[in-house]
Amino acid sequence: MKIPDKGLEENALFQRLESFHEKDLEMRDGKMFGHAFLVNDSVRKVVEKAYTMYLWKNALDPTLFPSLLQLENEVVAMSRAHLRGDDDVVGNFTSGGTESILLAVKAMRDKARSERPEITEPEMILPVTAHAAFHKAAHYFCIKTVLTPVDPETFKADVSAIKKAISSNTVLIVASAPSYAHGVIDPIGEIGELALEDDIPLHIDGCIGAFLLPYYRQLGVDVPDFDFTVPGVTSISMDFHKYSFAAKGASVILYRNKKLRRYQIFSCSDWTGYTVLNPTVQSSRSGGPLAGTWAVLKFLGNDGYLEVVRKLKGATDKVIEGINEMDDLYVLGKPEMCLLGIGSETVNVFHIVDEMKERGWHIQAQLGLANTIHRENFHLTILPSNIDRIDEWLGDLRECVEIAKTREPGKLAEQISALLPQTDTVEIDDDDIWNLFKLVGIEGDALPGRMAEINEILNALPPKLADTLLVAYLNEVS
Repeated sequence: MKIPDKGLEENALFQRLESFHEKDLEMRDGKMFGHAFLVNDSVRKVVEKAYTMYLWKNALDPTLFPSLLQLENEVVAMSRAHLRGDDDVVGNFTSGGTESILLAVKAMRDKARSERPEITEPEMILPVTAHAAFHKAAHYFCIKTVLTPVDPETFKADVSAIKKAISSNTVLIVASAPSYAHGVIDPIGEIGELALEDDIPLHIDGCIGAFLLPYYRQLGVDVPDFDFTVPGVTSISMDFHKYSFAAKGASVILYRNKKLRRYQIFSCSDWTGYTVLNPTVQSSRSGGPLAGTWAVLKFLGNDGYLEVVRKLKGATDKVIEGINEMDDLYVLGKPEMCLLGIGSETVNVFHIVDEMKERGWHIQAQLGLANTIHRENFHLTILPSNIDRIDEWLGDLRECVEIAKTREPGKLAEQISALLPQTDTVEIDDDDIWNLFKLVGIEGDALPGRMAEINEILNALPPKLADTLLVAYLNEVS
């Protein structure tokens, strides 16, 4: 495809764009759990108006657009107060949780390079429930990940295991508030004590939950301390494009003080062009996401957020109560927010996900984790749009569980596992990969309608081998 010789007329152009929506999931009908965080049309319109007002402004150089510096400072100040930081806490607006995490990891690696130059092979301690973005950061910045187990009942990080994992090469410890898969908060107070004792930075991944948890506390829920009130916490990431209901991409990375934050900043004078001084991964940054975030925080305000959270908590409680009444399903751990994983000892959860998809419900399958107590399950991120449809969802879920019971497990997972060595270091060429894909009905860029058998295969393979297959697929269709 080439750029057309003559441009499209405006109406025709937007008709084409509208047509591209046809295969997208509907975001506002309440049948999708996760991905798109919308409250109502009033909030959406405010965010969109603010976003477009600043869409063309560039945060690359604050001397040109001081309005963006003011907006960023105000968003960071509100974030600092929200997470109970003092006046020394500083931060920056970023494009999302992954960028916030990348910056935190990069900063602490560079801190170690400066202050502990004897470390040549830096390590980062991650509970197995830590977000995959930390693995990405480790891959990008050449840091070894040291994975630690979680409690088999609560799915919270095992403090004693973290203590044993600390070495002379440890440059960062990570904890979650809450973890994505189970919605539980790690014992951050205890981990903070470890971090202080060994003088190791501690990052709190609050990307999905740090904004909402203070409102749970306002509602009287016993939320354990996870923020800057915990001695030992050195940085926190918190997203706005999730439960703050800003447009994507919007997040913040906060540090306890400027001394820590300085390792995040990049400067380059060793070239012939303009002065490069970047606080984030990006250089040019649209002001749209920042203005949209500022607008939604000001528009909803504390009372508005509190009312949304009250309804989200009620919906979550109803889901948990409904699951507890089903013999074949159980909730993993005790979720402390509106995120939860649901497992089964008797039914193939991947078939449940497929059956619910047939009825228009979109929930996430989560693979089991090899050599741990974490079994495959399905995940819910409960959104404002879901609140009024929980009873309907539970009714369909009961029926889909009964249907899933009648479905036989696929045989390909066992066959493929037998063909491939069960090792993370196995190498497999592209021809073999595509022969495997054809076995499960993948041709070209099309996925089969049902994903249960594919998820069974991925679930049965060592994680590194599963990653090899996933990378090969994306590399082919993109």
